[in-house]
Amino acid sequence: MPELPEVEVVRRDLDPVVVGRTIAAVEVGRDRSVRREASIAAYVDALTGRAVTRTDRVGKFLVVRLAAAGDGGAGGEIGGEVLLVHLGMSGQLRTAATAREPRLAHTHVVWTLDDGAEVRFVDPRTFGHTWTDRTGADGRPTTTAHLGPDALGAGGDAEVVAAALAGRRVAVKLRLMDQTALAGLGNIYTDEILFRAGVAPHRPAGSLDAAEVAAVADAIATILPAAIAARGSSLGDGQYVDGTGRPGTYQEQHAVHAKAGGPCPGCGRPLARLKLGGRSTTFCSHCQR
Repeated sequence: MPELPEVEVVRRDLDPVVVGRTIAAVEVGRDRSVRREASIAAYVDALTGRAVTRTDRVGKFLVVRLAAAGDGGAGGEIGGEVLLVHLGMSGQLRTAATAREPRLAHTHVVWTLDDGAEVRFVDPRTFGHTWTDRTGADGRPTTTAHLGPDALGAGGDAEVVAAALAGRRVAVKLRLMDQTALAGLGNIYTDEILFRAGVAPHRPAGSLDAAEVAAVADAIATILPAAIAARGSSLGDGQYVDGTGRPGTYQEQHAVHAKAGGPCPGCGRPLARLKLGGRSTTFCSHCQR
């Protein structure tokens, strides 16, 4: 948590704030937040004075594409430079119109833009981090080259989903959560997708027939856009909020996630819970086969 929908909401909030602006200054308060970099100074130097051309996302990773140093033109494509942010368990990107707005506790990185606005990386548990990278031949940052197709783009595409699942003995839920298979899905949305598709989460991934694979693909195409439209899911821990500090509301539409023991919205029977890969999984043993 956050998963693909939450990161996409943050990206969309960030886009109008940063695109076309120049990073005037960078402040790093904790070196763990830039742990992939050689040093804090190297990170600051790589970003200061760089223009932002657009924002992007690969799975759960936020990507800010940068113009070449001294060039206001397009950047961040093949061989271009990018800034990446991984929110981890508790990370937030918060925007402030001016530096006068009070900073939250655990604000570890601040990017100040040339119009005086600030983008602030807040991360109480410090599992998240940010770093600079270059893009490869596919236009993706090289440090995300191991990821599978983006789950949002895979929605509705049964061939992509079939390729991710084919021949795998691992539980279908765990395979969907494997970022090398489809990038962006986690515990929340795999529960919801598999319930909508009518597929039991502990089934071997390779056991799904063509109709079941198509149902999973269709469920991805339905649930992820709906979650984005509802500005993501904010759970009881309150750790996910959007770029302006507002919680999402998609948790109000969850059919099964974290509702074990409650009635199935399809048949009314109690929802079951099991552990898969150390993660709590909720499903209906009657509706999901």
